[in-house]
Amino acid sequence: MIRNAGGLATDDVVRSLILSTHLLGTRSIAIIQHTECGLLSITDEQMRFSVELEMARCLPSEFSCVHKPGQHLANQVKRVRENPFLSKSIQVRGYIYDVKKGSLREVQVD
Repeated sequence: MIRNAGGLATDDVVRSLILSTHLLGTRSIAIIQHTECGLLSITDEQMRFSVELEMARCLPSEFSCVHKPGQHLANQVKRVRENPFLSKSIQVRGYIYDVKKGSLREVQVD
């Protein structure tokens, strides 16, 4: 299990997936995001402003705040599927976990 804010397929997550598939034989990947995510309540610009008020260090170029959950998840699935170091035979699927209902819904990604 690899966990991060927003369920993002970051470079480091993809690196871990490459290792897992090549060294451990992982054949299926599930990317799961959830409803009521804190990233739904803020934009990248608002987050940047909030953090900049507290510290004047170099910030990430984006926080990947979520505006369209289904599309956001589809983008992450596609990023993993299209990685040239991951076999096309590896199954990559995306799901949204509904916090209130306790249910998992698959998001179809073409």
